[in-house]
Amino acid sequence: MSVLIVGSTALDSIKTPKAENPKLLGGSASHAAVAASFFGPVKMVGVVGEDFPKKYLKLYRKHRINLDGLQVKPGKTFHWSGEYEVNMNNRRTLLTELGVFETFTPSLPDAHKAAPFVLLANIAPALQHHVLDQMRKPKFVVADTMDLWLNIALPDLLRLLPRVDGFVLNDSEAHQLTKEDNVFAALKKIHQLGPKYVIIKKGSHGSILSGPQGFFIAPAYPLHKVVDPTGAGDSFVGGMMGYLSAAKGSVDANIRRAMIYGAVTASFCCEGMGVKKTTTVTRGAIEQRVKELAKLTKF
Repeated sequence: MSVLIVGSTALDSIKTPKAENPKLLGGSASHAAVAASFFGPVKMVGVVGEDFPKKYLKLYRKHRINLDGLQVKPGKTFHWSGEYEVNMNNRRTLLTELGVFETFTPSLPDAHKAAPFVLLANIAPALQHHVLDQMRKPKFVVADTMDLWLNIALPDLLRLLPRVDGFVLNDSEAHQLTKEDNVFAALKKIHQLGPKYVIIKKGSHGSILSGPQGFFIAPAYPLHKVVDPTGAGDSFVGGMMGYLSAAKGSVDANIRRAMIYGAVTASFCCEGMGVKKTTTVTRGAIEQRVKELAKLTKF
């Protein structure tokens, strides 16, 4: 089965204590689509400007990502610039230029409307609503979010949550949304807002799932060196959705293993600037790390 991914497509300029790379391929949809492509067909919807490099279009196609829903508009592609500290959990935004993304309205090609698995990657909740309004009874819908939407679009987000099956956010966003310091208390409150499955991302400490079968704590793959964590969260949820779309059986039967595959895919993202490492690994390399992670967590 295919997975539909709708989100931002961007050019990221990233600076770390050891390197600086201008205008890398980035955006929530880009990272998630590349991660999902290791497991099955991906349809990506986003918008880019006329300045979007052709080499990045070729990179999407190399991963067999369907670009029928990618809009090319007059103007500049969304550009984000950020700088990381030595502790890469800390970063600051240097520049945000929305470009054509400012007026982006997701319009789904007819063939995309029947996609069984849908990832509403990090975009405004109003746009996530607009995507769902076009869908034909998807099997499993997951929405991602960020602190910005909790600050400026909370009513739209709260209306969205009953419409999705799964909701993904990080631990600080869970606290912001629920005012709960305890992650398990926060999970309970988020369920009351609508989603059947809730995943709280905790960066290098992994993630926590709350669903019909209870809690599951998924570790992150341990890395000795992190080059650039930009897009790791998008890679995690993209890898998870890609695995779910390809797996036989119910979501309940597969979601825990899917989170492990997502964590491993995200680990490769952190080992290179932008999508440089993710776009060079193989499915075999992913499987090897899944085996290693299984050994590390077995008792």
